[in-house]
Amino acid sequence: MSLLQEFQSFITKGNVIDLAVAFVIGAAFNAVVTALVTDIVTPLIGIPGHVNLAGITFTVNGSTFLIGAFVNSVIAFLSIAIAVFFFVIKPMAKMQKATSKPQPAAAPDTKTCTECLSKIPIMAKRCAFCTSPQK
Repeated sequence: MSLLQEFQSFITKGNVIDLAVAFVIGAAFNAVVTALVTDIVTPLIGIPGHVNLAGITFTVNGSTFLIGAFVNSVIAFLSIAIAVFFFVIKPMAKMQKATSKPQPAAAPDTKTCTECLSKIPIMAKRCAFCTSPQK
């Protein structure tokens, strides 16, 4: 198999395509959440103090620190994390729990000696500890 055929086989596998689709949808979701935070949530937070939270900066020796932009990013990240947790992780866990079948109990592989009460293999004809015959 040539290198090009191996690459084509790798690219057309389902997992790679699923990952690519998830990445694109995740990037789009990130853009929507970032816009929501920047355009709606951050201005709502600034209403009580009449402050534009996104515009909060400070400068030290000519270096500008964009505190408001950082706060926007943190709020966007937390929003995405909460959405993923409640709308992806929790439902998937519930679905897996509902569809998983309980494992049957394993058959015992030991029994108790009738004389000395030691644990011995279930197929044993005599106890390994007291040598009494077993039924």
